[in-house]
Amino acid sequence: MSITEQTIDTEPTAQLCVETPIGGLVVSGNDEFVTEVLLAVPGRSVTVSADRTGLRGPVLDAARQLDEYFERKRTEFDLPLALSGTEFQERVWLTLAEIPYGETISYAELARWVGRPQAFRAVGQANGANPIPVILPCHRVIAADGTIGGYGGGLPVKRQLLALESGG
Repeated sequence: MSITEQTIDTEPTAQLCVETPIGGLVVSGNDEFVTEVLLAVPGRSVTVSADRTGLRGPVLDAARQLDEYFERKRTEFDLPLALSGTEFQERVWLTLAEIPYGETISYAELARWVGRPQAFRAVGQANGANPIPVILPCHRVIAADGTIGGYGGGLPVKRQLLALESGG
């Protein structure tokens, strides 16, 4: 996965709702970076236009790449991201991009990948705080016993994403 990452404090200047099989995804960013992707979850009301007219830059690129992902035409994202978290969180989030499409790893394995093999609980917390789900595929992280664990967008959404990637 080719992800350009920049750590900055930045306010989004563009937002776009991307309709997907898992519900609306609100992509936020500015002229340089994608800063956030919000999953549609029960109880969260977000009013953002799905009109792409006049949009350009990373938010529009993210929308196009998400469309391709859900059409099974894209397995990797190539976007400039601005992350805002602790150094550890950002390391976890960027490491998510290294999990191959259609594969899963455990929280313990992800902890080893980030060089903190005993920190699987902290990895789980960082994974749950991922500000750019789907693009940084936190859904590919499961429990060591093979159960799918938790997901910020809900377990049905996590199951849908895993099924999409497995060809189901």
